[in-house]
This record gives sequence, structure tokens and C-alpha cells, in this order.
Amino acid sequence: MPVWSRFLVEQHWYKQWELYLQGRDQDSRTFFPGCINNAELFEDQVNRHLKKGLLEGEDYVLLPAAAWHHRVNWYGLEHGQPPIERKVVELHNIQKVEVYPVELLLVKHSDMDTPHTVQFSHTDSVHLVLCTAREQFLVSPQEETRLWIKNAEGFFERLCNTHITVLDAALKSGQLVTMETQNRDGTWTSAQPQAMNSASEEDQEFHGQPGICGLTNLGNTCFMNSALQCLSNVPQLTEYFLKNCYLEELNFCNPLGMKGEIAEAYADLVKQAWSGCHRSIMPNVFKTKVGHFASQFLGYQQHDSQELLSFLLDGLHEDLNRIKKKEYVELRDAAGRPDQAHHPPWHCQQEVAQEAWQNHKRRNDSVIVDTFHGLFKSTLVCPDCGNVSVTFDPFCYLSVPLPVSHKRVMEVFFVSMDPRRKPEQHRLVVPKKGKISDLCVALAKHTGVSPERMMVADVFSHRFYKIYELGESLSSILDRDDIFIYEVSGRAAIGENSREDVVLPIYLRERTPAQDYNSSYYGLMLFGHPLLVSVPRDRLSWDALYHILLYRLSRYVTRPSSDDEDDGDEKGEEEEGERTDKDEGPYQRYHGPREDMEDKDNIPKPGHMAGGSSQDIGLEQAGPSSGMAGGHRAPVDSSPGPSHWPQRARRKHLFTLQTVNSNGTSDRSTFNEDTHGVSFSSQPYIAIDWEPEMKKRYYDEMEAEGYVKHDCVGYVLKKAPVQLQECIKLFTTVETLEKENPWYCPTCKKHQLATKKLDLWTLPETLIIHLKRFSYTKFSREKLDTLVEFPIRSGTGEARGGEMGNGEGRTGINSLLAHRDLDFSEFVIKPQNESAPELYKYDLIAVSNHYGGLRDGHYTTFARNKDSGHWHYFDDNSVSPVTENQLESKAAYVLFYQRQDVARRLQPQPGLSEPPASPARSSLPSPESMDVN
Repeated sequence: MPVWSRFLVEQHWYKQWELYLQGRDQDSRTFFPGCINNAELFEDQVNRHLKKGLLEGEDYVLLPAAAWHHRVNWYGLEHGQPPIERKVVELHNIQKVEVYPVELLLVKHSDMDTPHTVQFSHTDSVHLVLCTAREQFLVSPQEETRLWIKNAEGFFERLCNTHITVLDAALKSGQLVTMETQNRDGTWTSAQPQAMNSASEEDQEFHGQPGICGLTNLGNTCFMNSALQCLSNVPQLTEYFLKNCYLEELNFCNPLGMKGEIAEAYADLVKQAWSGCHRSIMPNVFKTKVGHFASQFLGYQQHDSQELLSFLLDGLHEDLNRIKKKEYVELRDAAGRPDQAHHPPWHCQQEVAQEAWQNHKRRNDSVIVDTFHGLFKSTLVCPDCGNVSVTFDPFCYLSVPLPVSHKRVMEVFFVSMDPRRKPEQHRLVVPKKGKISDLCVALAKHTGVSPERMMVADVFSHRFYKIYELGESLSSILDRDDIFIYEVSGRAAIGENSREDVVLPIYLRERTPAQDYNSSYYGLMLFGHPLLVSVPRDRLSWDALYHILLYRLSRYVTRPSSDDEDDGDEKGEEEEGERTDKDEGPYQRYHGPREDMEDKDNIPKPGHMAGGSSQDIGLEQAGPSSGMAGGHRAPVDSSPGPSHWPQRARRKHLFTLQTVNSNGTSDRSTFNEDTHGVSFSSQPYIAIDWEPEMKKRYYDEMEAEGYVKHDCVGYVLKKAPVQLQECIKLFTTVETLEKENPWYCPTCKKHQLATKKLDLWTLPETLIIHLKRFSYTKFSREKLDTLVEFPIRSGTGEARGGEMGNGEGRTGINSLLAHRDLDFSEFVIKPQNESAPELYKYDLIAVSNHYGGLRDGHYTTFARNKDSGHWHYFDDNSVSPVTENQLESKAAYVLFYQRQDVARRLQPQPGLSEPPASPARSSLPSPESMDVN
């Protein structure tokens, strides 16, 4: 990737230069700007350090390199001033000018009092920092060195991974980086250099808004940072820790807990983040605790923020569980109750639900239960006897599915029987759970060719990886597969003159001398695209097959002229004579020597049988191991195999033909030798073997590889946005249990694939909704990038959309849908309290975002500050203000909602106005540029 740069020019000089250009027609000497002078941008004229807090458009302008050099040539640069050049870097798919590089204080472990200030880009590697330190301290190449950094607690820790960037290593300006040199005996002077643990002067003077604090990425820990920022902005939970309420409820004896260590580590993190004394903090202690109790989070691999959130909520609950000794509780359902009929009446269900919640609280009672736990109603119905089982189970979050499109777009190449037509690329819309026949039907609409005259194959490395049957599922075809659909003749025709065809797989091979001491050995290499060719059964001779294939290849294979044929005859005879002793030809290479091939004059001509027979012989039919699709096999034929075909003459032929296996090579295991010669037990594949010289003269590779695009290639399957309410409805839809998870019916006395329905009975104060974006099937894994439109807050959302959008917000009905509150009254089946509608209405307070795909990605957070009510964007250690119009994107992954009555109880409603995002502080891209999917 090319590296661009920008140059800083002092704003006053630039304005003077603009006035000079505007007044050039008049006497403009008074406006002449003079030499470029950036003195106002420096703190001092000695070290030339930039002043802190400079703003683009107010203090300086950025010029591209070409514009800067032109102005320096025209006006000059103030004597002694260096150009202020800054790189354009890309951080998390966002390009920005790095006005303030990272200034590190490099010291040697033996001399901590003499730091060397060096500037690095955020995208520079830690290895570059190490190399720079070695140069600064004149370390010889033979000496081993390692780096240490001072963490947020004032202690030192090693920079083990030197391949990560300065940004990922969380290095910031003014940070002390110590280089340690290994002793001659192989030992290290100190495992942890000692230095002052006091905070820097800048940190001591900083005072910001509580809660507006970034979290340093320790190395692929953005998933953890995102989950922590969401949880940190749950008001009642944060107040619980800030007021030290947790100290009285720490449970050190819970065998299911973590001895209070997770709760204490999280409490320390919350207190630091909400102290207002840090711009960002390093959650390394918390990371260590999490890895200690959950080995899956050890190391620095990328993980799922929802999985970390699930572990953290469970760990906090067990560490803060007020129940010191859990009693045994027997679970019961609604069956057998006095008032229970075929379906339990409402008052009976309420009794069961209340009992289930009380039983849950008898074993689980913590701030996590108070804040995040709700109650499901689960209904199971036996498909045989109709037995109904109703239970009530607690939940901590909702994992709701996204509506999945039942259509799929597949790209295929259509190969016509007409040799004049190039292969056509088609983009077809087919059912996601369809069959191969559906793919053929879709293609038939574009080509006019009947689906019965199509064969579908997966082509890989110049050979057929698989030839599909019409009844096979499309799910076995991956998006990355190269699918070719070949037009073939009809399978059979009715009538006295009916003629059945044989479909032959055809490979292309080139004979190349192998790098071997034995010069008589020649290798064969596959090339080009294979073919499926229909051959009339009554024309199955080598000579007839040669001319059929020559016709099928006529678009990119040139027939030799009469002069070429004469030259070829003479050259062929000479070569044949020379090769008699060295190379016995393809027949002998695969089938062993033949006595009648000792003299070239004994070579039988096309149309004459070796052994005295004069009739044309058909191909043997495919067997079970042929690799051909059962639905496409030719009719059974008892004719002798291809070993009894007439031997091919070399002269006047551009290529030779050879029977091979499905891999394009000879396989003796498929041969059956008897007194009549060699026959095949499986469907033969035919290889067209080219001599290098003949291929070079008559085979046009450019034309052979050419194809055309059908108009349908430009088609894009649009994904319409869905409402969050649709996902919740889908979550409460009746489903049938999977075979791996049956239900034991007490009436039938056996496991059954019962129908199951989940309903919401009671909802928690803070509702976590997990959007199931990651889809896993037997053949594919994908991330669903569907845009989910979710409600944000109640009240004056319509007006707010017009005020804060700056032209980017939605209007009309879309704005109303985006900003109205989330009303669960239609989903909660428990009899509702009509006098308190706020018990079912929620406002958004945080969003965990995931950008990227399955194997890699980046997590960030949107969160509303509990004190100011303003939204901020948390991207690891970077924090910037945002507006509500920027919250919705295809990256939304986990949503946090707070019940409105809780919000009113904790604090008054925030004002309607929000501060605009400052260009100097906000690093949040537009919704379009944020959507990396």
C-alpha cells in the first residue's frame, strides 16, 4: 500500500496567501505572504515540538506533497524551520493524518535518567522501536535485547510481541520504554526494571468527564473492551460498584465463583474509568484474571464479545451471589396442578411462574439477577400424544435470530454444444435449500436450453472435482467453487431410429519433458477447462471421436492447411523413427509393450481394427466407481472396452487420445486384463494429449480461456433492512426440536422431536439483545450483514432526528421507526399492569459493534453516558462524541436496553440538545465508511 503524506502550514500564512491571490489584479504587494512561516505552530524554536491541541482549519491547514513543494519553490521556507510532514495512516479501515506521532522516551536499563525522545507512527511496529533503541544506545548486533514498558499501575511489563504495531501495543506519547541488554552469561540483569511508580505530570493534571475513558487494546482484545464499555455504561450496575456496595456482597466461598477476584478486578476497572482522571486505561489485570478462570480467553486470539459478556455476567453473579449456601430445589412444570386442564389456565401459570422465580432466587440472588435476569415461558408439545409441558426458566439475555433470505445467488459458467459460442458467465438466483435441478431450471430461463440437457460439474485444477446428480442439494456447493454447466444431447429418443448418446468427460493435457536423468520419460500436465461431450454410441471409434472433438475445439484450435499436413507427415515419420527405441507412445506407456508396434509400418490406420476386426466398437458403460453422476450415466452397453478400439495413427493428427481416470492420469487398478486385451470396469475419461510444438502452432490459449458475461451478472440480491421487532417475533415462533436434542415425553415414555415455543413472561431492568449474526451450517459459515433497524429512545425522537442529522438522518416514517422506544407490551404474555406502561418500554443505552468477517474483525462500542446523557463512540483507547443518527449500522451486534421506569428512578431525563461532535475530537467515520462489510 502506498504511503501518502501531508504538510502542515500555519493558518495565518495560508489566509494571507489566499488574499494575495484574490488581489493579484490590483496592487497586491501589501498582501504578499512572504516565506512560509510555521513559527506559531511550535512550542519553542529549539526543539521544534508542535503545540498541543492544534486544530485543523483554525491553527493549520494540510497540503498534499505536490502543493507544498510548489509553494516552497515559489515563496520559500523560513530559514531554520523544518517542514512539518505527517503521514496519512489507516487505522481500522479509516484514513487519517497523523498530526501528533507517538513520542516515546527510550532509556537503557543501566541509565534510566537519560531518556531519548523519538517519534513513531501508530502503524510502526514494535520491532522498529527496538531497532531504533539499539541504534540510539549503540548495541552490537551480537547482543540480545528486550523492551519493557510502564503500565497504568506504574509497574513494568515486557513487550513480548514485537510484530504488533505501536497502536496495538498501547504505546502513547511520553511513555517510558526501557531496553534491557542480556548479560554475557545469558542472564538478564533484572526481570523487571525498577523505576518510579508515580503517574506522569500530564496524567496528574488531567480531569475529564467520568466514564469517558478508553481501554487500551492489549493485542486482539477489542472484543473484551467492547463488552466492558457496554457493561460499564449500565447505570445501576456502575453505581453499585462506585458506591462500594459490592464489598458487602463478595462471595469468597462459592464453589461456582472465582473467589471474588473477577468482581474485584471489574470494580477496579470501573472506578478507574469513572474517576475522570484517565483518558484511557490498560485492562491488563482484568485480562489476566479472565484468562486465569476461563482458559479459552488466554492469549491474544480474537474472540466473540458476546461470549466474553456471557462469561463476565455469570462470573460477576457467582462472585456477588448473596446466597452463601445453595439449597436443592426440585423443578416442576404446570402439569398436575389442581386447576390444570389441557392448557393450564392463566392463574395456574402465574402460580407456576412465581414459584419458578422464587426457586431461582433461592439459589441465585445478586445484583446481576436484579439487573439482567428475566423469565421465559417454555411450552413443549408432543407430536404423538399431544402432551403439553409448560415450564418457566430464567434468562440473562435474548439471542434473537435474524430473518434469513431463502434465496441464494450463484455464479456459473454455461458451456454450449455449439463450438462457436464462448462460455457464458451467469448469476442465478436459486432457493438456498434447493437442488441441482433448480440451478438448471434457473439457467434454462436465460439460455433457452432444457434443464434435461444440462450436466453440472465442479471444476478444480483443470479436472472434474465432482459431477453432480440432479437430486443433490445445492448446499454442497460453496460460493468459492467454480461451477460449470454443460449442454449435452438428449438422454434418449423414442422411435425406430432412436439413438442413445454417451457423455464423455474430456481433459486437456500437454506432454512435457520431465526434469529427470532418463530422457525417454515424458510427463503429462493438465491445462485448460475440461469438457463434457456427447458422442453418438454408433460412432464410438477413435477416428470418429477425434473428429468430434476437433469440431468441439474448433473455436480455438486451428485445422492445419495441406502444406502443414505434408510437413507434418514427413516430420512425423522422422520423429516416429527416432522415437521407436526411446518412446513407445501413449499406448505402451500405459498398457505395456506390444510386439506388433516394433515396426512403424505395422501401425494400424484409423478405421482398421488391430487384430483383424473391421467394426467400430463402443465404450464400456460406467460402473459404481466411475465418479459420474448416476442421473447422467449413459445406457448400459456390453460392447468391448476402449482397449479394442482401433489404434490411432500419429500422422495428420493434431493430438492423440488416451483413456484416463477421473484425476487425468492412468490408473492400472481400473484395468482388467484377459486374453482379449484390456477393458475398463468404470466410466472412461478421455484425455486429449498435445505435443508442445503442435499445441503452440494450432491451440489458441487466449481464445480458449475467453468467456462472455450474461446481462444477469450485474444482478445484486438486495438485502432489505429488518426491524428489531421482527427478530423478536422470530424468536418467539414455534419450532421443532433438532434430532440431537429431543425431549423425553413422560406420557409416551420415549424421546420425541416435540414442538417448542418460547414466550417472554417477565423482563429485566436492563435487557441485553444479542443479534445472531454468525450462521454455521454443515457446508458453510457466514456472517449476516443484514441492517437491523432498532429503536433508540422515547419522547421527542422525531424532533431529535431533524436536529442532529445534519442532512444524514432518515426522514418521514424511517425516522419515526428509528427513534421510537422499544415497546415489549406485544411480546410479554403475562397479564400486564395497564397503569404502568413504562414497565414494558425500553431505551437504548449501549451497542457492541462488530466490523469484518468470521476470521477477523474489530469490535467497538456506542454508549450513552449515565451522567450527561450524551452518546460516545469507544474504539479501544479512542473516545469521541457521536449523535444518535450514527448508531445504526450493519455492525450492530449486541444491544443494551434500559427500562424507562429505571431511568426515571435513577436520574431525570437529559435535555433535548446534544453537543455537536467536534471535528478535532471525533474520529468516528460516516455510517457508509464504517460499514466495512
